Amino acid sequence: MDQAQEVMEIIDDLYSMVSEAWGVPLGNEKCIVDRDKILSLLDEMKDKLPSELAEARRLVQTRNEFITNAKHEAEGIRHQAEERARQLVSEQEIVRVAEARSHEMMATTEQQVRALRQAASEFCANALANTENAIAAAQQETHNTIAAALQQSNSTLAAALQSVQGTRAAVANAFAAAEKKQQPAAPAQEAVEESPVV
Repeated sequence: MDQAQEVMEIIDDLYSMVSEAWGVPLGNEKCIVDRDKILSLLDEMKDKLPSELAEARRLVQTRNEFITNAKHEAEGIRHQAEERARQLVSEQEIVRVAEARSHEMMATTEQQVRALRQAASEFCANALANTENAIAAAQQETHNTIAAALQQSNSTLAAALQSVQGTRAAVANAFAAAEKKQQPAAPAQEAVEESPVV
């Protein structure tokens, strides 16, 4: 199982824990979860994520903070506009301008959120692609290093074998020369008999 699949399983576990957790009385958006188990799952997921995604996580966190702040700001503006409209109910033009401004700011905020979400998604995709390329390059470099080491080892063995063969030939020649020197010389009389008579 690859790391991506393991991370997805951890995320599924976190989602299940939160969705199945007991709700807090009078708190529709709050629930009770096992803190230690949640932290353990988060640490496990953090260990399985490649280091190249640290910047992507930071960008996603920044995006979430921006979205939250934008929502709070938009809600604050909307509440202010509604309160002002209630106070100036007799002044219809002011109410209309306030509502138009509120909708305009909401539209601008949503556009900025969409742009930031798109940038974060592209960054994450690029980070994952770079990670895969780096892993492939490392594997290729390891393969090349092993091949070069094997080639060098084979060359060294061949040179050593050639040296041993040369040494063996030199020893054989030395033994042959020694045996030749130990053979007795032919008698001088035989050399005289073979000479022609003048």
